[in-house]
Amino acid sequence: MRHLTAGMDVGSSSVKATIVASNAGDDGEVLATSVQRIRRRNMRDVARSALEEACAIAKVPCPPRDAETPAPFDYIASTGEAELLDGITGHFYGMTAHARGALFLDPEAIAALDVGALHARAIRMDPRGKVLRHRMTSQCASGSGQFIENIARYLGVPLEDVGELSKQSKSGEEVSSICAVLAETDVINMVSRGISAADILKGIHLSLAGRLLRLLRAIGGDGKVVITGGLAVDDGLVAALREVIAGEKRGPKAVASTIVADPRGIFAGAIGTALLGAVRPEQLRKLGDARIAPSAHA
Repeated sequence: MRHLTAGMDVGSSSVKATIVASNAGDDGEVLATSVQRIRRRNMRDVARSALEEACAIAKVPCPPRDAETPAPFDYIASTGEAELLDGITGHFYGMTAHARGALFLDPEAIAALDVGALHARAIRMDPRGKVLRHRMTSQCASGSGQFIENIARYLGVPLEDVGELSKQSKSGEEVSSICAVLAETDVINMVSRGISAADILKGIHLSLAGRLLRLLRAIGGDGKVVITGGLAVDDGLVAALREVIAGEKRGPKAVASTIVADPRGIFAGAIGTALLGAVRPEQLRKLGDARIAPSAHA
C-alpha cells in the first residue's frame, strides 16, 4: 500500500521537514523538503512553518494544528527535539532516523556520520537500518556546526561560502584545543598573525575531520559512510574528511571509509523519520488484529 508521510527533524538550530510517498517504507520518493532556522523563534511555530512550506511544494493540503487525524497523511513523525510538536502522530529516536535516512540515500551504506550544530555521532547499522553501534562527541568539542558558524561570523564569511573558501586553502592551520572556547582563542591569535580566512577554515575542518575519523574507527566504519545532519552540505568538511582518510597510514587501526555526500544529507533524519512512519500504520493494524483475534474466535 502506498503511504504519504511527513517527517520532522528538529535540531538545536534548525527544523527540517520532508514529505515522502512510499510503499510501507520501501521504494520511497521524496516529494518535498524544507529547512528553516529557529533563530530564537518558538520551535513549534518554526516546525509548523517548515511543514506548511513542504506541503505547498508537494501540493498537498496541510492538516490543521488541532486536527484529530493527520489527513492527507497516513503518519506525521518526528525526531530530534520534537516530541512535543503539535499534530505529530509519533516520534522516533534520532539515531534510528538517521540510519534509515542514510540507507535511503545510499542502500550500500554501512554507517551514517551525523554532524550537527552541537555534536557529531557515528552510527553503524545493518542493511535494515537497525543501529548496531554508535559513538558521539561531547557537546563542548570544537568544530561543531555552531562553532564553525561562530568562527565564520567572526571572520566575516557568509556561512554558505565556508566550504568553498576552505577548499581553496593549500595549508590549513589546525586549532590546538578540543574546547570550543579555547579554540576560538586560537582563531583570534591566528587572525592577529595574518593567517588567511581560508587557511583558518581549512584547519578547523581538518581538526573536526580527525575527530570524526576517530568516531568511525570506534564503530568499525569500513565501507560507505553517508554524511547526514546540518554539516552534510559543508563541502569543506567533506573534502577534509576525504583528505584525512586518504592520508592515514595503513595499519591495524586505519579505517577504510568511503565518504558519501548527498545534497539531501541535511534532510536524512527527516527522510528516515518519514519512512519509518510509513511502516507504523501497518504495524499498528497488525497489532490491533492480534488483540481482536481471540475474541473473534470466542
